[in-house]
Amino acid sequence: MWVKVMKQAKFSIGQCIHHRLFDYRGVIVDVDPEFLGMEEWYQAMAKTRPPKDEPWYRVLVHDTGRETYVAERNLQEDDSNDPINHPLLHEFFTRFEHGQYQSGRHIN
Repeated sequence: MWVKVMKQAKFSIGQCIHHRLFDYRGVIVDVDPEFLGMEEWYQAMAKTRPPKDEPWYRVLVHDTGRETYVAERNLQEDDSNDPINHPLLHEFFTRFEHGQYQSGRHIN
């Protein structure tokens, strides 16, 4: 019997991040233990071919109305402690404390 072992996610929901390649800041709103997108999207958008069997993150991009789906290897912690500006923040979070967003809701 073969058991697949999932890698522990390095980042968490509400954490602010910086994209290593595209130099933008954002906040994580969802974490997938592995790539769960469409193969067509991966082929068209994931030019550096990051691993599919490691965590991927849904991110609200600072100073835009955009969301993106990012492989863990392309992210690093944002240590600026500055809030993110995005029109959907209020849909996910209720407050910003100590450089981290809090939801006030229980997230599984």
